[in-house]
Amino acid sequence: MKIRYPRPLLPGDQIGVTSPSSGVPEELIGRLDFAVEELRAKGFDVVIGRCMDGSSHISAPAKERADELMRMLLDPKIRAVVPPWGGVTVIDIIDLLDFDALAEAEPTWFVGFSDISTLLTPITLRTGMATLHGSNLMDTPYQVPEALKSWIEIASLPAGSSFRQSSPGLYRANDWDDWEVDPKATEHQWNGSGRWERLDSGRGAVHATGRLIGGCIETLANLTGTGNLDSQALRQDDDDALIVYVEASSVEATTICRHLHGLRMAGLFDGAQAVLIGRTSAPDSPTLTQHEAVVDALGMLDIPLIGNVECGHVPPQLPIVNGALGRVVFNDAEQYLEQHLL
Repeated sequence: MKIRYPRPLLPGDQIGVTSPSSGVPEELIGRLDFAVEELRAKGFDVVIGRCMDGSSHISAPAKERADELMRMLLDPKIRAVVPPWGGVTVIDIIDLLDFDALAEAEPTWFVGFSDISTLLTPITLRTGMATLHGSNLMDTPYQVPEALKSWIEIASLPAGSSFRQSSPGLYRANDWDDWEVDPKATEHQWNGSGRWERLDSGRGAVHATGRLIGGCIETLANLTGTGNLDSQALRQDDDDALIVYVEASSVEATTICRHLHGLRMAGLFDGAQAVLIGRTSAPDSPTLTQHEAVVDALGMLDIPLIGNVECGHVPPQLPIVNGALGRVVFNDAEQYLEQHLL
């Protein structure tokens, strides 16, 4: 499969905002307005869809959400689509998306994480369109540490570009700004420090290269057996490799362990040269930690398992382009993920 990268996002371009999963409740409209104004201040023309209602767990009926997302992804004037955040049941619109139309259309940047990865990963695997696993709209106003890039910076790069990101060494766990009180928060209050670490028993230097694919464990686990999670679509032959990234949102370690076993048996990690595991604040179980859950399910792969990567629900966010050619380096002197839009 040839990966198709959207053209660079430029000031003056339109950015579509829609909620294919959960909408924004009334008390947080102030944060939504601030995030939209921040995009406009950067020179973008922001188009807000009709599927934004936050009074329920979904922003609108499934067909309305699917139709609006398709309209935005196929509109040649809209160059990026970013939801306000994730949610819980975006899986209900997958069967309503026209993947053939997306495969034939000029690609558009589709950005997000959490429940949104339920859409990002299948879109890349079924259409070859690169998607961007990164901050949702409500988190976009936050300042990005120097070692990382914002999704806007990455979406502004032309095909063929390369960029490198590493751990800033700081994170914010189990602590959130009250956007109802302070809708204009732009600086995280870091309460933890730490870098990547090997979770497997290997101790040698890691130099792994492969196509990047992954997402939220709790949502991807529901796609096994549906035809929407065939990671092997990125491999031309047996010599082609993957780098898979996964992250736990909120469920305890025993459930994450079960999900990862299922994803492994479904073939998600076949051909992987390394697995990146996002830092998580999800709870341990009485007899199993989150890190132990990963090793229990994936240790038999006998490949590097690199934990505490900034690709999950614990800020900051290390954006990853699904479909990009990735290179992971992990040794005593340096640790980074390099991405090539090739």
